[in-house]
Amino acid sequence: MIEKRTFESLGGADHGWLKAKHHFSFANYYDPKRMGWGALRVWNDDEIAPQSGFPPHPHSDMEIITYVREGAITHKDSMGNEGRTGPGDVQVMSAGTGVRHAEYNLESELTRLFQIWIEPDRAGGPPSWGARPFPKSDRAGKFVTLASGLPGDEDALPIRTSARVAGATIRAGETADYALDPSRHAYLVATEGAVEVNGVRLDPRDGAAITGESALRVTALQDAEVVLVDAA
Repeated sequence: MIEKRTFESLGGADHGWLKAKHHFSFANYYDPKRMGWGALRVWNDDEIAPQSGFPPHPHSDMEIITYVREGAITHKDSMGNEGRTGPGDVQVMSAGTGVRHAEYNLESELTRLFQIWIEPDRAGGPPSWGARPFPKSDRAGKFVTLASGLPGDEDALPIRTSARVAGATIRAGETADYALDPSRHAYLVATEGAVEVNGVRLDPRDGAAITGESALRVTALQDAEVVLVDAA
């Protein structure tokens, strides 16, 4: 089963410095039919104005994955970590027992990113943060694991949940395949370019909630980039 969720149907908010679209209920956007998808709780499509951002604020017991699409985000947290994550790269924060962090766009251009929250398998544990580059050329025509808590994914950024975050770049007319356990919950977003997922068309920034499928075949109708969460 693949449920298409068009970009236009998403909830959202415009705070001036932040323009956000919410694939699931978040903050002042509430939809009882979109409370999450398995362990996936949040997928926000954020545009952050230059020289602005999120001031220090707390989190606990959540795996927070940030995928930067354009521009960059600079992270600071109460553990003493600081880092800048650029386009196509990923940062993860395991909030654990609690952490405060800030995320700023210190660039002279707009930053566009996905922020993804997944419930951890277990509550508690010390908080942690990490980031690394993922060159788009390395995921041309195939899915590459960006962050994961699944066995065998030790080369990816670690998260404390039985989930995987993967990305692929696909040239027009080509395909990328992903094997999926039908009992799990997958969510895929076309970051740019139109694609078909098992025959269902997604335009840029559309989402697809997927379950009951044993494989995904993503065909690019235009040069495209996709991000996928495979969660329990």
